[in-house]
Amino acid sequence: MDKLIKALIADIGEVLLGKEEQVKMALTCLFARGHLLLEDLPGMGKTTLAHALANVLGLEYNRVQFTSDLLPSDILGVSVFDRGANSFTFHPGPVFTQILLADEINRTTPKTQSALLEAMAEYQVTVEGETRELPEPFFVIATQNPSSQSGTFPLPESQLDRFLMRIELGYPNPEAEMAIFKGIDPARRMASLKPRLSLAQLKAIQAKVDDVQASDALLAYLQRLVNFTRSSADFAYGLSTRGALALLRCAKTWAMIHGRGHVLPEDIQQVMPAVAAHRLRDAADYGDQSGYALVDKVLSSVDVLG
Repeated sequence: MDKLIKALIADIGEVLLGKEEQVKMALTCLFARGHLLLEDLPGMGKTTLAHALANVLGLEYNRVQFTSDLLPSDILGVSVFDRGANSFTFHPGPVFTQILLADEINRTTPKTQSALLEAMAEYQVTVEGETRELPEPFFVIATQNPSSQSGTFPLPESQLDRFLMRIELGYPNPEAEMAIFKGIDPARRMASLKPRLSLAQLKAIQAKVDDVQASDALLAYLQRLVNFTRSSADFAYGLSTRGALALLRCAKTWAMIHGRGHVLPEDIQQVMPAVAAHRLRDAADYGDQSGYALVDKVLSSVDVLG
């Protein structure tokens, strides 16, 4: 299984050059049964990473380009009257898939954004009074541009919390950018990506996460981190229990990806920015969307040994 995970990382790395850590984070999110939010400037490879993940996982996927005029029914589906049958027939929307690529999710209105809330939280949708189950597994991989850009509608806290992790890609390193300049075309390489995982293998990897052990000392460190966010005057509000559990599960998955059966403090420290930054707000600036400085403050203020 370790060889399979390394092969996945290598395959995606052929398309997204020089971003091994970000690729590992994305796989961590999916193996932990979470939804992934990719945030960065246009042209950084967010959609490329989302497509590469869908290709190598070998699952059915749909892509939706979010725009300001997109309606909830465009995502969930709609019932259309069938004259021949003299009844309404439900036409499922693109959300009925195993992987939903939600491109530029913050370019649509809050009403349409909220249409995904039930789907992401409960793996079902209710349309016209009838509840319909979504396929399994169901992952949302969403991209968004920074909220400072024009034409964006910031995701509310309730929607952000549905994403297990949020990561940024950043500019490519000089070596990777030079390779692109010399003619390496990620789009062409994307076409050669083949499914690497079967559904059974994916479920086996996800089950293996449950076997990763966390000692009492490690859990006490996790609790101190969480309590600091709740007690420090620098925070508008602290991490919820759900946020703490998300941090623990991602740390277990990160440990598994690196071939370990137990969690180290370094695992929590590594995944905490991606898990907690979008769940924290500065008390002095409630509108701050970053949260990364707050995570740095937590990690530097809480001692590993107590």
